[in-house]
Amino acid sequence: MSVTLDGPLAGLSLNTATVREQWTLAEIIPACRRFGITGVAPWRDQIAHIGLDETERLIKGEDLTVTGVCRGGMFTWSTDAERQAMFDSNRTAIDEAATLDAQCLVLVVGGLAPGSKDMPAAREQVAEALATLLPEARAAGVTLAIEPLHPMYAADRACVNTLGQANDLCDMLGDGIGVAVDIYHVWWDPALATEIARAGDRILGLHVCDWLVPTTDLLLDRGMMGDGVIDIPAIRAMVEKAGYDGHAEVEIFSAETWWKKPPEEVLRICGERYCSVV
Repeated sequence: MSVTLDGPLAGLSLNTATVREQWTLAEIIPACRRFGITGVAPWRDQIAHIGLDETERLIKGEDLTVTGVCRGGMFTWSTDAERQAMFDSNRTAIDEAATLDAQCLVLVVGGLAPGSKDMPAAREQVAEALATLLPEARAAGVTLAIEPLHPMYAADRACVNTLGQANDLCDMLGDGIGVAVDIYHVWWDPALATEIARAGDRILGLHVCDWLVPTTDLLLDRGMMGDGVIDIPAIRAMVEKAGYDGHAEVEIFSAETWWKKPPEEVLRICGERYCSVV
């Protein structure tokens, strides 16, 4: 089956986590083309599994836009060895994003350093790491996208938890860095509309899924768009008003529901919900 890339799903991108338990990246990439999805956001472990060269070949062969590479970051450290490993990993991530001509390298900044309870120190380390890596990313032609995560992840995954904090870092660091607006993480924020408007053309991505009530797992129980409580069209309208005209990237971690369904069904429903909900 062949489809054109100007159909009803032309504005949809698939974050490859959505069907990572059913398919390899080598299977996901051509499936996007079959379903009319025009963008893809691969994860680095999936890239490593089939190789960067093969990933590039497949994506170019299907004429897909790489809306982001997931992910860089995890910037906090307790030892010099951890610090060096972090920089090494992020420099490799920048190279991968450059090779794939990604619109951005998504950054999850990391939580408290191992053994630490000092949140201000963690945020200082994040700022230091970003300031070190940003000139290298600029030189490689890669734009960095800070993704603020819900406060439930502050300790272990991301000490940048609001779009306001991400905007502050962008203000401090200058060109070449922006934000990824993942509605799962920011929908609750009373300052969301103000901070989306403030971000403006620094918005590099819009990630969509839904917040289920009840949520049974802090990481692996995201909902399909329309199945939860997030007003997705309202947030999309905010980012479009701010100037964002890129893809909506569906990213669903769902160990008990969507990762157990046939991947073709998942992509079909993603497309339907993109048209009816997003």
